[in-house]
Amino acid sequence: MSGLATPWLVVLFAAAAAATWVAGVFLSRTTDALDARLGLGEELGGILLLAVAGSLPEVAITVSAASQGNLDLAAGNLIGGIAVQTIVLVLCDFVAGRERPLTFLVGALTPVLEGMLVVLVVSGVLMGSLLNRSTAIGGVVSPASIAIVVVWVVGVYVINRVRKNPRWSVSMPGSSAGRRTRRGDHPQAPHPFGSLSTLQVAAIFALASAVTLVAGVGLEVSGSELASRAGIDGVIFGGTVLAAATALPEISSGIAAVRLGDNALAIGDIFGGNAFQVCFFLLADLIAGKPVLVTAGRLNSWLASLGVALTAVYAIGVVGRPYRCIARLGPDSLLALVVFALGVAGLFVLPH
Repeated sequence: MSGLATPWLVVLFAAAAAATWVAGVFLSRTTDALDARLGLGEELGGILLLAVAGSLPEVAITVSAASQGNLDLAAGNLIGGIAVQTIVLVLCDFVAGRERPLTFLVGALTPVLEGMLVVLVVSGVLMGSLLNRSTAIGGVVSPASIAIVVVWVVGVYVINRVRKNPRWSVSMPGSSAGRRTRRGDHPQAPHPFGSLSTLQVAAIFALASAVTLVAGVGLEVSGSELASRAGIDGVIFGGTVLAAATALPEISSGIAAVRLGDNALAIGDIFGGNAFQVCFFLLADLIAGKPVLVTAGRLNSWLASLGVALTAVYAIGVVGRPYRCIARLGPDSLLALVVFALGVAGLFVLPH
């Protein structure tokens, strides 16, 4: 990559981002179809498979960056992706309509539990970043990386139990939750690829996965070189530009869910993906051969706190249910935009 001219690097980065978008759309649609046909999501193994499928761009970037020693870029993408993907809810709110904010329409409290799981795992990230560099299991894996995965597994189990057997009843007049999971049929949009066999759908899934992985490596390699030439810190680039590129599939699937009226699903998908994303620190440790979290530093701690703040804004919005929109956005989305802008600005004034 160092031999390529900067304009060609920009073209490569843009092409990889476009490929990530297109392949991400097909991944989302094929996982929906396979989940509906095979019932993948009921057990933990199925949930894990579907979560990995939705996070393949982050997998590719984490593997590529960690294998090349770009630990700040790997950590920045995983941590910064939480804030960037949460801000996707602003777009979903805009699409939801002029009258009522997205958080008013949600009509379910399960997304709040998913948001609290994000807070729990990100707390593990912040605590793990404070450990000594020598604190590692087998000299390779940070105990915080393992703890994050354990917390995620337990959290998913609890949320699924609550979803199947809630021990409270909630009345949310005027809400329009839509489907709680993608497995349910939707009268306006039947499950995709209905005319294809399960084997054919699986083949499309495999092809989309391969394209996503290759595109993710292209994003990491070209992005790392561009950041170096521009003098941009790897954490800042990974947590903003690179995280925005890998959030393209979430933008597409989130907007599609809101247009179908699946408002609870739109928020739940974002929170669920964010909670799972930081589990990849364990993968990064194994590939790098040393703990990655302890290299996170001040900038990544700032990004993690920004992600928690944005998650809290929307979790409070789901409970508080703001009634009116301003310029097609709820008050919580407007607050989220302000918090995000201040958070990104803070990256450039913090000591590196």
